[in-house]
Amino acid sequence: MTRTVAAPASTSALVDEVTRVAVSTVIFSLRRRPDDTCPTLVLPLVRRTRDPFEGDWALPGGWLDASESLDAAASRTLAETTGLMPSYLEQLYAFGDVDRSPTRVVSIVYWALLRPDEAIGAAAEENVAWFDAATLPRLAFDHNDIVEYALWRLRNKAGYSRIAHGLLADEFTLAELREVSEAILGRRLDPANFRRQAEGSGAITPTERFRTGSHRPARLYRYNQDVELADRGPLVIRH
Repeated sequence: MTRTVAAPASTSALVDEVTRVAVSTVIFSLRRRPDDTCPTLVLPLVRRTRDPFEGDWALPGGWLDASESLDAAASRTLAETTGLMPSYLEQLYAFGDVDRSPTRVVSIVYWALLRPDEAIGAAAEENVAWFDAATLPRLAFDHNDIVEYALWRLRNKAGYSRIAHGLLADEFTLAELREVSEAILGRRLDPANFRRQAEGSGAITPTERFRTGSHRPARLYRYNQDVELADRGPLVIRH
């Protein structure tokens, strides 16, 4: 009698059966404390209310719905967990180490930039809090590694794009722009050299307005809208 034996399932098929896809977002903003001379780079975290890692802090996120795109899922889960809706949202990386979660989960991670006035819109719930990006507690899953990678990307982009402007108001002084760059890079910059580089970059344009205060008036600048906030590569952004 001939016996028919079913072919074993492929490795990829087995992975598909047990793998879930989630989206998470690293949101950077700035906060100036009363005793600080320069703003600090901060990000919001959400306290987990169930296992695994119940009670630990984690990046805001959630599961990908089968009917939505990755970008839509990132925006939705961010709004649901923090109440934030950043205008700049970029896909960062896919994290999928086998041991990153008790069950097989691949996380598509986004990152976003929020001006301080936009960050005020974070949900005022007890499970959402802002943390200094440089001194985070131990986070759930591999989220410390994710934040470290996001910081590395942000600092690298600060050197060749106008990414720092995503943390500023529409009009700003060169001193404010330098402070943002210092907060991102984690070091002080020479004011004269920074002014020369910023004005020669083509990323900013001077206005006819000045900011007055206790010091001499400082000229206000605007973004050059012809320059992208960051190089997104050859992909066409679909809306």
